[in-house]
Amino acid sequence: MTNEKGLEPRQRAGETEKMTVNVGVVDLGQVDLLVQEGFYSNRSDLVRTAVRNQLALHADTVRQTVARRTLTVGLQHFSRADLERVVAAGQRLQVQVVGLARIADDVTPDLALAAIESVTVLGAFQAPAAVRRALSDRIH
Repeated sequence: MTNEKGLEPRQRAGETEKMTVNVGVVDLGQVDLLVQEGFYSNRSDLVRTAVRNQLALHADTVRQTVARRTLTVGLQHFSRADLERVVAAGQRLQVQVVGLARIADDVTPDLALAAIESVTVLGAFQAPAAVRRALSDRIH
């Protein structure tokens, strides 16, 4: 399935990002108690389960917001060829991703500037350091 930009979003299972959560000592003690009692294999397992439960609870809101804001959900990878096609077509991308947006290592800063108008990522944005610097004023 291609999106309105003619690019195909790809998802990869198992890709994760680290997130730090500060909790009070009483909550932490209760988490450790549930782990000790075998409800969860470790603290991270409980946190992942809690996050998934909250996302499931708000799934309709997420779906509606994604549709309204025309966001790509999952992994959106931009190869050099993808960006060259965009430039050749005289277009510019407004990258809007919930998940992971990735620009290939062989993309030059000049190509990224020519092809990408703006970048909005709720999640993680991976790009070569030079490309990231070139796009810094376009990343929201």
